[in-house]
Amino acid sequence: MAGLKDYEDVYRGRPARSWEAAGTSYPQRYYGREVIRPLEIPVVHPLAEDNPPVVDDDITVSKYVGLGCGLASLITGNLLIHPFVVLRRQCQVNPGASKYHLMPVTLVPVIIRLHQTQGINTLWKGIGSVLLVRGMTLAVEDLLSKITPWQKKITYNSSMKAFGQHILLKCISIGIVTPFYSASLVETVQSEIASECPGILDVFRDGAIRLLDVCNKGRLIPIYALVPPTIVYGVSKYLFTFTVKGITSWIMHVRRKHSQEVRGAYSKDLLSESVVQDIETQSILVSMCVADIVFYPLETVIHRLHLQGTRTIIDNLDTGRSVTPLLTGYTSATDCYRTIISTEGPLGLYKGFGALVLQFAVHFMVLRATKWLLTELSAILMPKPKPIKPQKSPYDEI
Repeated sequence: MAGLKDYEDVYRGRPARSWEAAGTSYPQRYYGREVIRPLEIPVVHPLAEDNPPVVDDDITVSKYVGLGCGLASLITGNLLIHPFVVLRRQCQVNPGASKYHLMPVTLVPVIIRLHQTQGINTLWKGIGSVLLVRGMTLAVEDLLSKITPWQKKITYNSSMKAFGQHILLKCISIGIVTPFYSASLVETVQSEIASECPGILDVFRDGAIRLLDVCNKGRLIPIYALVPPTIVYGVSKYLFTFTVKGITSWIMHVRRKHSQEVRGAYSKDLLSESVVQDIETQSILVSMCVADIVFYPLETVIHRLHLQGTRTIIDNLDTGRSVTPLLTGYTSATDCYRTIISTEGPLGLYKGFGALVLQFAVHFMVLRATKWLLTELSAILMPKPKPIKPQKSPYDEI
């Protein structure tokens, strides 16, 4: 048709021979026929340029929250709950106390009076010696595990031989630390009004004196007579805690798996590191709480035996304003138990139980507050995803 020769050949909205003008090396003919080059397709999608692959931030946040909760639990268990340990022990070792303080409410006015008369430091006495004794216990266990084939830690898959060796390691370490534990107990319960403030390393001196003093002076029980009941108490409580921790952890894993089954599918973080760490922290707290409740009467007996004959003067927690000496005459752990039952009643074994309730209430609240705070901070500091911008398709030009 006339006039159509001025129109160029067009394919897909572009000149069919555009490569000729561009001077590209793309093959133009194949066996005498023109080869039409297809449109260029971008290798990287336009949406991916502004939105790079995002790492699973939820897993990262959960991991750091778990680490923070574990650290908070460690600090709380060794430092923040010490005032309640002091109150609990002072109640336990006082045979003449008329108030048993089985409920936390009765301890509140006593704490206020102690702060008014002795200052805020009165409930932090002995914290240095307590930490030193705990560190000494870990050091002895580590040394024994290095010079012997005994394992410092065991799992539920360990053999009976390894389990027995581990228990033997625990027995020896508790026996070695017993005199220093006794000296630390004295520093924890003695009143600051009637006693001199001990130095931070006095626990080693007093422990060595208690270890070398084998003569039966007055009502003081020799250290070799205190080692067997202390080992029985320590190992029994450790085995009970280990068992409760394993059962609690197993129940939490089963409940989590069941909750995922109810939803119809397993989550990708069913057994992730953060989930396992969270379950581990909770199971440790539960096992500690249950073990302290179950072994509370035995702890009362052991503490009274350790303090007998030490001439220790403690705060009178009936009033919170006076002091009282410890005057007991037990001959053995069995005699101590029977004497408490006959003179103070069965509840005499649970004196100061309200302080234990306060201790775990504070521990639980600190963990909850730490978890909430870390979660909120992570949500604030975590970079927000970029908004998706609508991209213009190259095919819109067609």
